[in-house]
Amino acid sequence: MTRSLGPPASPPANRFSCRHRAGETPAVREALVVEGYAALFGVEDQMRDIVRAGAFAASLARRTEPLPMLLEHAPRLLAGCWTDVREDGRGLWLRGEICDDLPGAACARRALARGVDGLSIGFVPLAAHRSAGVRVLTEIELLEVSIVAHPMQRFARLSARFGSRQSAIANRGPAAADYRLPTAA
Repeated sequence: MTRSLGPPASPPANRFSCRHRAGETPAVREALVVEGYAALFGVEDQMRDIVRAGAFAASLARRTEPLPMLLEHAPRLLAGCWTDVREDGRGLWLRGEICDDLPGAACARRALARGVDGLSIGFVPLAAHRSAGVRVLTEIELLEVSIVAHPMQRFARLSARFGSRQSAIANRGPAAADYRLPTAA
Protein backbone atom coordinates (compact mmCIF):
# COMPACT_ATOMS: atom_id res chain seq x y z
CA MET A 1 0.00 0.00 0.00
CA THR A 2 1.36 3.42 -0.95
CA ARG A 3 0.67 6.46 1.20
CA SER A 4 1.59 10.09 0.65
CA LEU A 5 4.13 11.72 2.96
CA GLY A 6 2.68 15.19 2.42
CA PRO A 7 1.65 17.34 5.38
CA PRO A 8 -1.81 16.92 6.82
CA ALA A 9 -4.46 19.40 5.71
CA SER A 10 -5.82 20.18 9.19
CA PRO A 11 -4.67 23.26 11.15
CA PRO A 12 -1.73 22.77 13.51
CA ALA A 13 -2.41 21.44 16.98
CA ASN A 14 0.55 23.33 18.48
CA ARG A 15 2.36 26.34 17.00
CA PHE A 16 5.74 27.47 18.29
CA SER A 17 8.62 29.42 16.79
CA CYS A 18 12.32 29.78 17.45
CA ARG A 19 13.04 33.16 18.95
CA HIS A 20 16.30 34.98 19.43
CA ARG A 21 17.23 36.10 22.91
CA ALA A 22 16.63 39.76 23.73
CA GLY A 23 19.34 42.00 22.37
CA GLU A 24 20.77 39.38 20.00
CA THR A 25 21.00 39.87 16.27
CA PRO A 26 19.58 36.94 14.31
CA ALA A 27 22.06 34.99 12.22
CA VAL A 28 22.45 36.21 8.66
CA ARG A 29 22.13 32.70 7.21
CA GLU A 30 18.69 31.75 5.93
CA ALA A 31 16.64 29.57 8.28
CA LEU A 32 16.42 25.92 7.33
CA VAL A 33 12.97 24.40 7.77
CA VAL A 34 12.49 20.62 7.84
CA GLU A 35 9.37 18.47 8.09
CA GLY A 36 8.34 14.85 8.21
CA TYR A 37 6.85 12.08 10.32
CA ALA A 38 8.61 11.27 13.60
CA ALA A 39 6.35 8.29 14.38
CA LEU A 40 3.88 6.26 12.34
CA PHE A 41 0.86 4.72 13.99
CA GLY A 42 0.58 0.94 13.96
CA VAL A 43 4.10 0.36 12.60
CA GLU A 44 6.44 -1.81 14.69
CA ASP A 45 9.89 -0.32 15.27
CA GLN A 46 13.25 -2.01 15.89
CA MET A 47 12.60 -2.02 19.66
CA ARG A 48 9.32 -3.92 19.10
CA ASP A 49 7.21 -0.88 20.01
CA ILE A 50 4.01 0.14 18.23
CA VAL A 51 2.56 3.62 18.75
CA ARG A 52 -1.23 3.87 18.65
CA ALA A 53 -3.16 6.85 17.27
CA GLY A 54 -3.85 9.39 19.99
CA ALA A 55 -0.78 8.43 22.03
CA PHE A 56 0.68 11.95 21.77
CA ALA A 57 -2.56 13.94 22.18
CA ALA A 58 -2.40 14.61 25.93
CA SER A 59 1.31 15.44 25.84
CA LEU A 60 0.84 17.93 23.01
CA ALA A 61 -2.12 19.51 24.80
CA ARG A 62 0.01 19.99 27.97
CA ARG A 63 3.01 21.43 26.14
CA THR A 64 3.60 25.14 26.72
CA GLU A 65 7.21 25.35 25.52
CA PRO A 66 8.59 24.62 22.06
CA LEU A 67 9.43 20.98 21.39
CA PRO A 68 13.24 20.71 21.16
CA MET A 69 14.92 19.56 17.95
CA LEU A 70 18.09 17.67 18.87
CA LEU A 71 20.70 15.85 16.83
CA GLU A 72 21.00 12.15 17.76
CA HIS A 73 19.17 12.72 21.10
CA ALA A 74 22.16 14.67 22.48
CA PRO A 75 20.93 17.52 24.74
CA ARG A 76 24.13 19.46 24.04
CA LEU A 77 23.24 19.41 20.31
CA LEU A 78 20.06 21.48 20.45
CA ALA A 79 19.58 22.49 16.80
CA GLY A 80 16.20 24.23 16.80
CA CYS A 81 12.57 23.67 17.64
CA TRP A 82 9.57 22.04 16.05
CA THR A 83 7.13 24.81 15.08
CA ASP A 84 4.18 22.62 14.01
CA VAL A 85 3.55 19.37 15.87
CA ARG A 86 0.39 17.33 15.33
CA GLU A 87 -1.09 13.91 15.10
CA ASP A 88 -2.95 13.03 11.92
CA GLY A 89 -4.39 9.76 10.69
CA ARG A 90 -0.91 8.50 9.79
CA GLY A 91 1.30 9.49 12.71
CA LEU A 92 3.12 12.33 14.43
CA TRP A 93 3.88 14.95 11.76
CA LEU A 94 6.05 17.95 12.47
CA ARG A 95 7.76 20.92 10.90
CA GLY A 96 10.64 22.71 12.53
CA GLU A 97 13.31 25.30 12.09
CA ILE A 98 17.03 24.91 12.60
CA CYS A 99 18.12 28.03 14.50
CA ASP A 100 21.70 28.99 13.72
CA ASP A 101 22.32 30.56 17.12
CA LEU A 102 21.91 27.19 18.86
CA PRO A 103 24.85 24.89 19.64
CA GLY A 104 23.76 21.93 17.46
CA ALA A 105 22.65 23.90 14.39
CA ALA A 106 25.90 23.63 12.42
CA CYS A 107 26.13 19.88 13.13
CA ALA A 108 22.49 19.40 12.06
CA ARG A 109 23.08 21.29 8.80
CA ARG A 110 26.15 19.13 8.07
CA ALA A 111 24.21 15.94 8.84
CA LEU A 112 21.39 16.97 6.50
CA ALA A 113 23.92 17.84 3.78
CA ARG A 114 25.32 14.29 4.12
CA GLY A 115 21.83 12.86 3.54
CA VAL A 116 20.82 12.12 7.14
CA ASP A 117 17.02 12.14 7.11
CA GLY A 118 15.84 10.00 10.04
CA LEU A 119 13.62 11.20 12.88
CA SER A 120 13.35 9.70 16.34
CA ILE A 121 11.15 10.54 19.31
CA GLY A 122 12.51 11.02 22.83
CA PHE A 123 9.67 10.03 25.13
CA VAL A 124 8.46 8.49 28.36
CA PRO A 125 5.76 5.81 28.02
CA LEU A 126 2.80 6.66 30.26
CA ALA A 127 0.43 3.87 29.21
CA ALA A 128 1.37 0.68 27.38
CA HIS A 129 0.54 -3.01 27.22
CA ARG A 130 2.11 -6.12 25.72
CA SER A 131 0.50 -7.92 22.81
CA ALA A 132 2.15 -10.85 21.00
CA GLY A 133 5.60 -9.82 22.28
CA VAL A 134 5.21 -6.20 21.17
CA ARG A 135 4.86 -3.19 23.46
CA VAL A 136 1.83 -1.16 22.37
CA LEU A 137 2.18 2.49 23.43
CA THR A 138 -1.18 4.18 24.03
CA GLU A 139 0.01 7.31 25.87
CA ILE A 140 3.39 8.97 25.51
CA GLU A 141 4.99 12.01 27.12
CA LEU A 142 6.91 13.54 24.22
CA LEU A 143 10.19 15.14 25.38
CA GLU A 144 11.98 15.90 22.10
CA VAL A 145 12.33 14.81 18.49
CA SER A 146 15.80 14.25 17.06
CA ILE A 147 17.28 14.18 13.60
CA VAL A 148 19.09 10.83 13.47
CA ALA A 149 21.07 8.69 11.05
CA HIS A 150 19.32 5.46 12.05
CA PRO A 151 15.71 5.85 13.21
CA MET A 152 14.04 3.07 15.20
CA GLN A 153 11.04 3.32 12.85
CA ARG A 154 12.46 2.95 9.37
CA PHE A 155 9.81 5.20 7.79
CA ALA A 156 10.21 8.00 10.37
CA ARG A 157 11.92 10.37 7.97
CA LEU A 158 12.17 13.96 6.91
CA SER A 159 10.13 14.38 3.75
CA ALA A 160 11.11 17.95 2.86
CA ARG A 161 13.54 20.70 3.69
CA PHE A 162 13.50 24.28 2.54
CA GLY A 163 14.68 27.75 3.41
CA SER A 164 12.23 30.23 4.85
CA ARG A 165 12.31 32.24 1.60
CA GLN A 166 12.41 29.24 -0.78
CA SER A 167 9.86 26.81 -2.07
CA ALA A 168 10.08 23.25 -0.76
CA ILE A 169 13.00 21.12 -1.94
CA ALA A 170 12.25 17.41 -2.05
CA ASN A 171 14.37 15.19 0.16
CA ARG A 172 17.18 13.32 -1.63
CA GLY A 173 15.62 9.94 -0.85
CA PRO A 174 12.81 8.26 -2.77
CA ALA A 175 9.87 10.41 -3.80
CA ALA A 176 7.13 10.56 -1.18
CA ALA A 177 4.84 8.31 -3.22
CA ASP A 178 7.60 5.67 -3.46
CA TYR A 179 7.62 4.85 0.25
CA ARG A 180 5.91 1.50 0.81
CA LEU A 181 4.37 1.32 4.25
CA PRO A 182 2.99 -1.79 5.93
CA THR A 183 -0.67 -1.68 6.76
CA ALA A 184 -1.52 -0.64 10.32
CA ALA A 185 -1.57 -3.50 12.84
